[in-house]
Amino acid sequence: MGKVTGFIEITRQKHPTRPVGERVRDWHEVYLPYPEGPLKDQAARCMDCGIPFCHSGCPLGNLIPDWNDLVYRDRWQAAIERLHATNNFPEFTGRLCPAPCEGACVLGINSDPVTIKAVEVSIIDRAFDEGWVTADPPEIRTGKRVAVVGSGPAGLAAAAQLNRAGHWVTVFERADRIGGLLRYGIPEFKLEKKFVDRRLALLTEEGVMFRTNANVGVTVPVDELRRDFEAIVLAGGATRPRDLPVPGRELSGIHFAMDYLTLQNKRCEGDAITDEGFITASGKHVIIIGGGDTGADCLGTAHRQGAARVHQLELLSRPPDDRSDGNPWPLWPNIFRVSTAHEEGGDRLYSIATQKFSGDDRGSVASLHASKVELVGGSFKPVPNSEFSLQAGLVLLAMGFLGPERGGMLDQLGVKITERGNVWRDARWMTSVPGVFAAGDMQRGQSLIVWAIAEGRSCARGVDQYLMGRSDLPAPLA
Repeated sequence: MGKVTGFIEITRQKHPTRPVGERVRDWHEVYLPYPEGPLKDQAARCMDCGIPFCHSGCPLGNLIPDWNDLVYRDRWQAAIERLHATNNFPEFTGRLCPAPCEGACVLGINSDPVTIKAVEVSIIDRAFDEGWVTADPPEIRTGKRVAVVGSGPAGLAAAAQLNRAGHWVTVFERADRIGGLLRYGIPEFKLEKKFVDRRLALLTEEGVMFRTNANVGVTVPVDELRRDFEAIVLAGGATRPRDLPVPGRELSGIHFAMDYLTLQNKRCEGDAITDEGFITASGKHVIIIGGGDTGADCLGTAHRQGAARVHQLELLSRPPDDRSDGNPWPLWPNIFRVSTAHEEGGDRLYSIATQKFSGDDRGSVASLHASKVELVGGSFKPVPNSEFSLQAGLVLLAMGFLGPERGGMLDQLGVKITERGNVWRDARWMTSVPGVFAAGDMQRGQSLIVWAIAEGRSCARGVDQYLMGRSDLPAPLA
């Protein structure tokens, strides 16, 4: 325990950010480096609990009290060793994870939890700056070959672990760059892609091979993978977006959130995308349907593109400011949150259901028509006389995802699909097809980056056991 009275004497401080007026004019990261002195104070708030519930709150089982104490004691190199022991990519989770560990922090019972996420990202950034993070290829190769389909966090974690076990790993990605949603789904202001490229360079140096523009089941035959690899890991994500089948949906100017975010990320990468093929919020009244993280990503993107005004609509009611009686610690606190994108502006409307869209004489969306709703008997019912309309020049559908895309690879492999539309797998992470495994959102459904990495690591252990009869890889998940 770094400082016995730290949690009493020191209050929680937010991770410092760049001023709103500055950051909305560019695509650089919102957060500033946390000054070392104040960060050590934040680490000193950790009580090193007898039962650290933050461990159970984190799907990776991160050794949080250990590296909090090490940061407080200025033992940064030991801290990154503890952090990398459970997490392949702390530079990603430290920026993108919503921190369920903080929701389970014991200090959060009657005070503000420890700023775990800020300490995590500061450790890994310091480690890279100091040159402590270097390629570590395996000394012995097994000769076994594994194909990983999908290069998001689950696929990359599985690839990293399988390579560490000595197998030859090839990652197949249907897009033109590696990274999956890390690359094209997460805006630059939340994750600058230089951090993705830095980690990919290390994985390449360690022996992981990457193939882009390789759409398995379309441009790359499934039979080729079955022939050339002893095992296959399916980590293609849950990429089927939830649609909104209401009158007027066919009007131009209504887009899925991921199509919108991908195009802007491609522009940030330097791709030459014509204005005709680009989706922009510039000068428009923008409506985002969906109040989750993807909706917030659209909100921050719209701000930077120069939207005239932005409304974000959510079907559910506004969460309370504090935990309700039915949401006790250490469950994830379902409370009202303000992301950095929300700090930048926009109007948030709750308990809203869209009824229809109407357009102009050119066939473009011009208005959204909606009403207030209330939950009655388990379903949402319109509130009488609550109808209203909003001007709309761009509508973004950010209502979540319905599981992996069907057809192509999944149909050709013949894997079993669950009732929820995800890929079925057993306790060893193997699908119904021998030698074919699944991890991340493809088998779990839409979830968090920390779950994707944890499942990629666990799946890698299952693959290693299948290939070698045993495995020394850690298994954070059952």
